[in-house]
Amino acid sequence: MLDDLLSKIKTYNSKCDEEIIKKAFAFSEEAHKTQVRESGEPYVTHPIHVAGILVELGLDTCTVAAGLLHDVIEDTKYTYDDIKENFNEEIAYLVDGVTKLGRIEYKTKEEQQADNIRKMLLAMAKDIRVILIKLADRLHNMRTLKYLPQEKQKSKAKETLEIYAPIAHRLGISKIKWELEDLSLRYLHPAEYYELVEKVAHKRTEREEYLEQVITTLRDRLDSAGIKSDIDGRPKHFYSIYKKMVFKNRNFEQIFDLLALRIIVDSVRDCYAALGIVHTLWKPIPGRFKDYIAMPKPNMYQSLHSTVIGPEGQPFEVQIRSWDMHRTAEYGIAAHWKYKEGSDQEDAFDKKLVWLREILEWQDDTRDPKEFMDGLKIELFTDEVFVFTPKGSVIDLPVDSTPIDFAYRIHTDIGNKCIGAKVNGKMVPLDYKLRTGDIVEIQTTSSGRGPSRDWLKIVKSSQAKNKIMQWFKKQNREENASKGKEILEKEIKRQGYNYSDLAKQEWMEIVLKRFNVQQVDDLFSAIGYGGISPNQVITRLKDEYNKTVKQESNDWRALEKAAQEKQAQKKKKESTAGVEVKGADNIMIRFSKCCSPVPGDEIVGYVTKGRGVSIHRKDCQNIIEQLSQNDEKMIEVSWAKVHGTEYQADVQIEANDRQGLLAEITNILTLSKTLVRAINARTSRDGMAFISLTLQINGTEQLEKIMKDFRKISGIKDVYRTRA
Repeated sequence: MLDDLLSKIKTYNSKCDEEIIKKAFAFSEEAHKTQVRESGEPYVTHPIHVAGILVELGLDTCTVAAGLLHDVIEDTKYTYDDIKENFNEEIAYLVDGVTKLGRIEYKTKEEQQADNIRKMLLAMAKDIRVILIKLADRLHNMRTLKYLPQEKQKSKAKETLEIYAPIAHRLGISKIKWELEDLSLRYLHPAEYYELVEKVAHKRTEREEYLEQVITTLRDRLDSAGIKSDIDGRPKHFYSIYKKMVFKNRNFEQIFDLLALRIIVDSVRDCYAALGIVHTLWKPIPGRFKDYIAMPKPNMYQSLHSTVIGPEGQPFEVQIRSWDMHRTAEYGIAAHWKYKEGSDQEDAFDKKLVWLREILEWQDDTRDPKEFMDGLKIELFTDEVFVFTPKGSVIDLPVDSTPIDFAYRIHTDIGNKCIGAKVNGKMVPLDYKLRTGDIVEIQTTSSGRGPSRDWLKIVKSSQAKNKIMQWFKKQNREENASKGKEILEKEIKRQGYNYSDLAKQEWMEIVLKRFNVQQVDDLFSAIGYGGISPNQVITRLKDEYNKTVKQESNDWRALEKAAQEKQAQKKKKESTAGVEVKGADNIMIRFSKCCSPVPGDEIVGYVTKGRGVSIHRKDCQNIIEQLSQNDEKMIEVSWAKVHGTEYQADVQIEANDRQGLLAEITNILTLSKTLVRAINARTSRDGMAFISLTLQINGTEQLEKIMKDFRKISGIKDVYRTRA
């Protein structure tokens, strides 16, 4: 294995220091000599494979040596100083950068994960090779994941899909990104994975014959035009197919661009010439052309993409790039890290890592580990849009970003002073969702009034949210504390509790430690400026209440029951108000649950023995059937003009399932100040989400407004009231 490693290094680095590699191998073998992997192999086989992956990326001697030593500090008796003494400070730093914080005690795994990721990002910012070693380490671990228990398989695969594959994508290392995604899919959704493998393999012969026909036709035309080219065809990666099936709600047969053809030529000029030939041979599909040469992705990826209708009417994707672009597409930042050493290239290299500096900026002020991990996943995982400043500079932002996100990306002061925006020369609202190609101009004020709290609900990027919260944090502390206490008290009351029942001193002290704040006023202030959610605090208080009361009494759910009874009494009171019965006063009425009528609906009354009058919507199937059998029990009713009375309505939402869907739905309800009495969500195997809501409203006008807002959400298929 060592000889194979050395021979591969020499193919791209004739000046390789073989002695350092041999010494690192011997040191690692000695350090891990008593350890074995779950597979039963000697542990040293793992660092050798990691070093091999680094060699495939074409990395330098020190990085390969660090790959051989990457687990020594974490898993053996040897320390940072031992590595530094036996090798050098550069190698010791790289090894330490990928070493977890193993000797610190954490309350939760999430806290430990967050701190390990923070440490890795900081080391990565100083030397990008740290993350390249970590990616190689994770890739080999994923390749050998089958030896771990199923629970660990799923945990590692989930972390890989949410953190490491997106980092590989950000760094442009598609060679590693695709394999990490496919391996994660294999363990997270094994049934779907193996079904895809079988379906792709089933059409292999047919696909290869088709590609051979297409490649022969294309190569002849390129040769006759004097364009030297290398052409190959391949199916889409399994995870790419799976994402389209789930997020676009398609079956395998509906994925029309399963095939991809890659054309590699010598120059940029040849790229565009080859594109012209492709488009003369086969008709391009409108809207499916992307020029990543003129506008490269932030991860340095460059290529021309076009989907065309090929022979027999079968669509396929064509990617056209030069050899330099191809190396960057495969190896990303690994193909360019060495430019850091040259002063002429240093600024250009740093620009490629601007996203990393932005993550490091906002993570500094994020105390809560869950908030940090959620924000990191948003920054790494979301798709991007590319917009322009008025001077033509390209700014990349998460999908669905607003002009406010754009303003804060330009400069903090621009964001804080933003009062309006123009997109493509026209005024737009600040919650306008930017699209690729938009030219954005921000209007500011000199009054220094600062951002609005409502902005926190509409911005998409973690950077913008952090800057807005920082601004409020710096404002009058007493004002924030007063506001925060008021917010907390209202939310506790809204959930059916008394403030004094939950906010006991001993429980508040536990919450203070949890959020790393010194005084209760500091906690209130954080809630006031939006740094801490009141629900986070209430959840902790309820946990402490439940633990304490459960130990003292079997009736540890007393508060919950009292809250439920209080809500039930309120519901009962509301259910007898708001309707007039013709020719009768003070008669008991009740609203039928089968159709849940609300003001604005056409209604009818049905006399029930001993239970007064039951109120139904006129289109309720139950009442139609009952009246067809006995219409004498029908009584005329109408809505009374009673202010402040609220009613319940059941709404069903059908949508394509995706991350953040439920959050967008609840955000609409929060903004409209609509109380949710019940919510139930489920998903189907075909990627559909079905969400049932019971809402407390004052009439059909409010309900129709909410349903209209729901229909504007991306992926929503249908919104309707539930009928009997």
